[in-house]
Amino acid sequence: MNRHCRRARFLAVAGAGALSLTLAACGSSASPSPGSSGAGGTAGGQGPSWCGPKKIVLGMTDGFGGNSWRLVTTASAKDEASKCPSVTDFQYADGQGNTQKAIADIQGMVAKGVNALVVFPDAGPAILPALRSAHAAGVVTVPYRVDPGGKAGSDFDVFVDTKFADAGRNWGEWIKKILPNGGNVLFLSGPPGNSQGRDEGKGLHEVLEAAGKYTFIGEQPFEVTNWDPAQTQKVLTAAIAQNKQIDVIVSDFGPSLVGALPVFEQSGRSIPAIAASDGNVLSCFYEDHKAKNPDFKLFTVSTQNDHSRLAIDQAVARATGGKVPESSTFPSVVFEDSESKDKPVQCKRDLPADVYLSAELPGTEQAKLLK
Repeated sequence: MNRHCRRARFLAVAGAGALSLTLAACGSSASPSPGSSGAGGTAGGQGPSWCGPKKIVLGMTDGFGGNSWRLVTTASAKDEASKCPSVTDFQYADGQGNTQKAIADIQGMVAKGVNALVVFPDAGPAILPALRSAHAAGVVTVPYRVDPGGKAGSDFDVFVDTKFADAGRNWGEWIKKILPNGGNVLFLSGPPGNSQGRDEGKGLHEVLEAAGKYTFIGEQPFEVTNWDPAQTQKVLTAAIAQNKQIDVIVSDFGPSLVGALPVFEQSGRSIPAIAASDGNVLSCFYEDHKAKNPDFKLFTVSTQNDHSRLAIDQAVARATGGKVPESSTFPSVVFEDSESKDKPVQCKRDLPADVYLSAELPGTEQAKLLK
């Protein structure tokens, strides 16, 4: 299960169900997306290379679409699809956190005749039969981000994954740089047993345990927060009371930490180093508090809103006869490092807190979604 299926909403999203958006055709001036096979035009000179000549209707379903991350991720997918004039219609459905609705949404897309379907299968293997049915019906079926189980080629066309362990390794390597003599590490993730937290933890432990200088404190393999800011504050408040020394906090939903971090200051302690995923609210919090907290350093990896773009590229290419991207894995990349001049912390005070500056979609465009 992925963090974005349950985490508390920064923004309540009004309305749900299927949304149909007719996409305007675009020319070859569109820029390529991360993970795409390039911006080279089709035979007719229209769109990127993954956009073939066959006209299609494209569908996208979410297991849960009700938070700012999902809004930006869905808008990123729509933006990517709009680069291909062969996509004549884009249809979207939000499962609203209900597995049965998510399954019905997939079935409904197939019944309406979509040619390609991108699916965020929050419920994991519970969604597999619906994916298999869509694939058997001749619909190009592309799940992404959450592993539904099954096998590409027989249950769906391709699974567009990401290596969550890479985020853990990136966090671990940074921790080694800022705390070369070791220290106490507190790792926070989402619901109990979620696969993202497990994989990130494996990467983190792989790097730090080899050094033999770091102690993981708190519940193992991670402190459970359900990616809920209120629960995060409870967990972190308890951890501060129980541990006299916390040298670094690792979180796979960085923005959720903001409400809890002032507890350090209230208890007369410096906010420790933070290794997390990015968010405008976290970056601006760092800028506001770094001067009074000598131990406060910040390192973030991209929150990966653009994972949906690679899934769109894969689905559209296969359905329209375009060039299929070589990769089906979206990369985990470093976004900010307060200790590096190359990747400075980015705070945009003129934008909403729940904007993700690592996304390709401009912050000003994200802000329009959040009104």
